Amino acid sequence: MTSPPGGERRTFTPDFLTELFRNPLDPGYADAAARRAREGPRSAPRRRVISAVSALTLIGVGFLLVVAYQQTVADEPGRTKARAALAQQVQHRRGGTVALQNRADELRAEVAALRERELGGAAVARLRDLEAATGLAPVRGPGTKITIGDGPTSVNPVTGKQSSDARVRDSDLQLAANALWAAGAEAIAINGQRLTATSTIRQAGEAILVDFRPVASPYEVVAIGPDSLADDFRDGYAGRFFRELAARYGMRFDATDVHDVTLDAATELKLRVAEPSTPPSSGGPPSPGPDTPPPAGTPTKGGR
Repeated sequence: MTSPPGGERRTFTPDFLTELFRNPLDPGYADAAARRAREGPRSAPRRRVISAVSALTLIGVGFLLVVAYQQTVADEPGRTKARAALAQQVQHRRGGTVALQNRADELRAEVAALRERELGGAAVARLRDLEAATGLAPVRGPGTKITIGDGPTSVNPVTGKQSSDARVRDSDLQLAANALWAAGAEAIAINGQRLTATSTIRQAGEAILVDFRPVASPYEVVAIGPDSLADDFRDGYAGRFFRELAARYGMRFDATDVHDVTLDAATELKLRVAEPSTPPSSGGPPSPGPDTPPPAGTPTKGGR
């Protein structure tokens, strides 16, 4: 060991392991041993007192555990009964909801029958066309089915955080719907949810909501339209975009023709104020307004 230029001698403290092997006992043990050597062994009365205190402590702890166990067992029937009551209420409410829905369907059918009887053939046919165009009536015909699914989830090897790049986003479904409208689709449904002029496709955390109803992967976007609908979608910007996602992130993408598909009607619209954007024409359905999904320009471009 050499001295520094200043003449002061540098000292090194022993490392932890050296100190541990040199002094293996904690200083408290040495103090306790020295105190016992000075005071001598504990007297019999003192040992009895310590034993009695220890026994009382163990008895008290055991008593508390027994009381807690008995209280838990006593409360279990009440919790089970409350749980059964809640389950029964849920079943009852569910049955009531189904009954109300069936009654609503019956009343809707009665209203439709009275309307057809009062309006006549031409007015009823026009009304049916308008309902089909707005999504308030089921439609049937040929079209295409676009399937988009999540890819495998990757994990960052450094941070351990899961990546969401391979997950389908609301903007992807919006892009698919807009591209189908632009290609001439007459009706669209996402996982059975019919799109209308007031439909919304939004992200809520990791879930996607269509008209405030959750939909899950794989997402099936079914559209009724011309025979070339699937080819136009695949060859357009949306098809190229989804093929790029499939190649880069392993997402699922497929566009196939369907020759006979039925799309159910959307739920009843709840409108407070409605004004036509353009005067109605003499024949055919009115022109779509600014918020109407049918073809109006190029599809919205998504991205990641």
